Amino acid sequence: MKKYSFFILCCFLLLSTNLLLAQAPKKIIIEHSDFADVNETEMPDAFLLTGNVEISHDGVILTCNKAYYFKKENYIKAFGNVQLVQGDTLFLNSKYAEYNGNVKKAFATGDAVMNTPTSTIETDTLYFDRNTQEAYYNTNGTITNGENILKSKSGKYYLTEKKFRFLTAVTITNPKYVIKTNHLDYFSNSGHSYLFGPSTITSKSNYIYTEKGFYDTKKNLAHFLRKSYIKYDDRLIEGDSLYYDRNKEFASASRNVKITDSINKGIVKGHYAEIYKFKDSMFVTKRAVAINFVENDSIYIHGKKLLVTGKEDNRIIRAFNNVRFFKTDMSGKCDSIHSSSKTALTKLIGNPILWNGENQITGDVMHLIGDKTTKKIDSLKVLNNTFLIAKDTLGTGYNQVKGLNLFGKFKEGKLHDVDIIKNTEMIYYMRNDANELIGINKNVSSKINLIIENNQIESTTFFKEVDGTIYPEDELPENERLFKGFIWRGDERIKSKDDIFSDEDNEMNDKLVEQAKVENEKTNVPMKIRKETLDYDKKKKK
Repeated sequence: MKKYSFFILCCFLLLSTNLLLAQAPKKIIIEHSDFADVNETEMPDAFLLTGNVEISHDGVILTCNKAYYFKKENYIKAFGNVQLVQGDTLFLNSKYAEYNGNVKKAFATGDAVMNTPTSTIETDTLYFDRNTQEAYYNTNGTITNGENILKSKSGKYYLTEKKFRFLTAVTITNPKYVIKTNHLDYFSNSGHSYLFGPSTITSKSNYIYTEKGFYDTKKNLAHFLRKSYIKYDDRLIEGDSLYYDRNKEFASASRNVKITDSINKGIVKGHYAEIYKFKDSMFVTKRAVAINFVENDSIYIHGKKLLVTGKEDNRIIRAFNNVRFFKTDMSGKCDSIHSSSKTALTKLIGNPILWNGENQITGDVMHLIGDKTTKKIDSLKVLNNTFLIAKDTLGTGYNQVKGLNLFGKFKEGKLHDVDIIKNTEMIYYMRNDANELIGINKNVSSKINLIIENNQIESTTFFKEVDGTIYPEDELPENERLFKGFIWRGDERIKSKDDIFSDEDNEMNDKLVEQAKVENEKTNVPMKIRKETLDYDKKKKK
């Protein structure tokens, strides 16, 4: 038993000795020096090496003009044309350097320059830890990587990952743009930059702000999150998530998207948008709405899809699928809208209906015509099967005008002067000054003119072939008080800007807004770039 225990003890001691030997730091080796001396007065416990000094240690070579070698401490102080070389991955040059062989750390100062296969770092003082393969500085550094020049007050370089991390006053200068931030992770091989905290990207074409973003400096592709926007001379693009291709000047935005047109005084909102700057075009969907400021008022246009194309003087707005619009004194619905700034013509296409005050107007074709100079709504044209209906405010009946076509003029944004022509018919509930019903006027003529004040018919004029009768209320049967084709759609009337959205639109909006709140609360989560973003240019080529 004693022999067995003694055997185990010997094995343990032998193993411990091997481990200690394995962990013991390697000694610095003096490969060459023209002269060597010992001067205890000038530098106690040190060898003085001068002239073409070359030293090696565990895979690195250090050369200089002069060095002090502290053998006991396994330490070097190097002077003049100092260069530390680690394989073919790192070359560190400076006027002065120190190297500790026990902990494998270097310190270089005096115009320190570190070269790697992809980058050059220039600073006054640089520290290099061979154990972690990290280099860092706190004395204002400049990094050159291809076309990019990076400057910061402090920074760290991870050799294995080929990654820079800058934490103070960071600037990337590229021939096409300048990035400024206080926290940047930059990968020298790929040119990928990760921005954290308030950051800006300035170029001749635009200005970008983000508080969390990704930028591919080689492909000029970007993805921005958190309080991000892209600002052009005439347009501001905001969204929770922004994708940007500088080469094509293309941007796409997701969730809480807002595009502000400063020249045309318009705003477009939605939860997904694509903007092509070179083509002057914009596509918006997911609760999309275009807001245009007209006559001290705003008109809201909503459709499942919005498409805006063309420059300022020839801009076209198209809205598709179940279009609804609202203005303080006017609203409407149709299948689609086509609006041109050049012709000042807005076409309501497919089952159009217009409410002007209390008046409901329908027809097969409906055009809103604006003044090209003032951009104000000037007139209305309705073709084929025209119907104008308004409820008798004090009764249960309906005032109606029916004809082939309608031509109306606006006054201060309200429909004022209306002509209904060809085969016109009218049913009107006549009241005296005390609002007592006098009778029901049923009239036929070739043309009717209406003057509307405060959304009520102020006067009526009949032209040519007039044939009409005023019936006492009890002498006109109920079935003769409505024209053929009469449809009252008052319950569909859009009374506010919120009414332009369906329940489905609002449910989607609530879901996306809540999702955005949750993601914004994740302040410390590292940014992960979607594969679709990184491969976007590849996807487009297919």
